[in-house]
Amino acid sequence: MNLRIVSWNMRGLNEQDKRLRIRNLIRKWKADIVCLQETKMELINKDTICSLWGGQHVDWLYLGSVGASGGVLLMWDNRVVVKVEEVVGCFFVSCKFKNVADHFIWAFTGVYGPNSDRDRRFLWEELSGLCSW
Repeated sequence: MNLRIVSWNMRGLNEQDKRLRIRNLIRKWKADIVCLQETKMELINKDTICSLWGGQHVDWLYLGSVGASGGVLLMWDNRVVVKVEEVVGCFFVSCKFKNVADHFIWAFTGVYGPNSDRDRRFLWEELSGLCSW
């Protein structure tokens, strides 16, 4: 199975026009999974998802921003992959998926990394814990 995965640093999703442009590109690329980093949004709800993906056949997981910094949104077509397990860390979202077509299980992690050395060490420790998956 050939999945179409898009990972993109957005530098903010707060503008409606920007979300419409992103929605058009997701449709054009026929993406199965989309990871958007640096959303700069503390809360992402169904309205936000509908503005980006549409209302049907989508599931999502997100890490809210801290103020106007960071944030990761992971969306996927639930006709193509099904979430098996999820982890949301301080700087990442990770999802274990099962392909609908062949039942293959695999994991995807979207990271928006910190700038300080202390936070980077913490991120490394968090991500190391995912290896047990």
